[in-house]
Amino acid sequence: MTTTQLSADIGTANRTGLYLAVLQLVFTLGWTTYVIYLPKLAAEVGIAPSAVILILMLDQAIFTIADTAMGIAADKLAPYVGRLGLFVGLVAAISCGAFVAMPFVAGTGAAAQGWLIALIVVWSATSSALRAPPLTLLGKYRSKPQVPFLAALAMLGYGVAGAVSPYLGVVLRDHDARLPFVISGVVLLLTALALSRIEHDAARDTSPPTPAEAAKPLGFVPIVFIVAMVALALGYQLHFAMNSAPFYLRFAKPGDLQWLMPVFWIGFNIAMFPASLVVKHRGGLIVMGAAGLLGAVAIAAAELAGNLNTLVAAQFLAGAAWGCMLMSAISAALAIGSTGAEGKVTGLVFSALALGTFARMAAVAGGLQKIPDYAPLLHWAPVACWSVAGAGLLVIAAARLQSGAHIKALGGG
Repeated sequence: MTTTQLSADIGTANRTGLYLAVLQLVFTLGWTTYVIYLPKLAAEVGIAPSAVILILMLDQAIFTIADTAMGIAADKLAPYVGRLGLFVGLVAAISCGAFVAMPFVAGTGAAAQGWLIALIVVWSATSSALRAPPLTLLGKYRSKPQVPFLAALAMLGYGVAGAVSPYLGVVLRDHDARLPFVISGVVLLLTALALSRIEHDAARDTSPPTPAEAAKPLGFVPIVFIVAMVALALGYQLHFAMNSAPFYLRFAKPGDLQWLMPVFWIGFNIAMFPASLVVKHRGGLIVMGAAGLLGAVAIAAAELAGNLNTLVAAQFLAGAAWGCMLMSAISAALAIGSTGAEGKVTGLVFSALALGTFARMAAVAGGLQKIPDYAPLLHWAPVACWSVAGAGLLVIAAARLQSGAHIKALGGG
């Protein structure tokens, strides 16, 4: 390969990563918009406020199933250049149409209650096409050494969305829902429609797998990987979504949370890129395991922090650990599924994230955080989740290395 060809390949790879970052950013901000306005939309059609959490749990239950299903569909379509982009574009059109229609349907009153629920179900199921399927481009068309950096670039959009979400909540809180929904839906659709061009650019100098290649059944290591991912996702949900705000409120006022909560995501965004270099040479499972253990220490430090400065530092480190875990999880999933199951394994990662969110919402719906006997459990469960999962992943990675398995099978280069 000439220097010119190498530079062109790197440029195409970086464009793919930036595209995926924008897609994750726009999608996650759309989800945030939905969560902000859902109580108001539900009230307009006569749904009780107490039922909103149940609707959100329904969303996560649908994501848990649909993410893997969409990943499997992506595996079947990816060998045919152009079909993956067409599939994602068509499903995204349905998803964005349902999303944009929500505030308009809700505005017609209680008679539209069933229609609003139907739109939410359609949107939840179809939006899964915007998560795992686009990421399969990294596994199908990019060389293995490029994958960790591009995975970090893709997850940057997710992290930036997490950082700006508190400000978005403040800005949108008192505005009519229709304009934000229209803007979010249109921007997301335009971004999704660009996938075909990105797919053609990525495939131009790379031969995709042939249609005859069949994905092998998942073995022991992939199963352990997914189980660990569920534990890591649950630990993240319990720590950030349930415990972080109460931690800060020990030392700060409620109005300060919009400035303090993004500290976690700043650590997330910064740590992924240097960690991607380690994944490139040592593998995704090793980095996931080490980050899990370090993150557990950071969460314990946040729990025991005696002042705001210590808590901010601990939250920054916890966010950095989660960024390393999520980036290396995507890299490892694409490596584990490199026999033609990249979409399936990546879809399982997103299903694990949805399942963790579902479990956290179930805990909130059950009022566990308000029961004194369960408070210590909820505070220390994230430490247990991250430390046990991290230790398990390191054991598996060490066993693989001792048995002579190459680090490429673990998500390295």
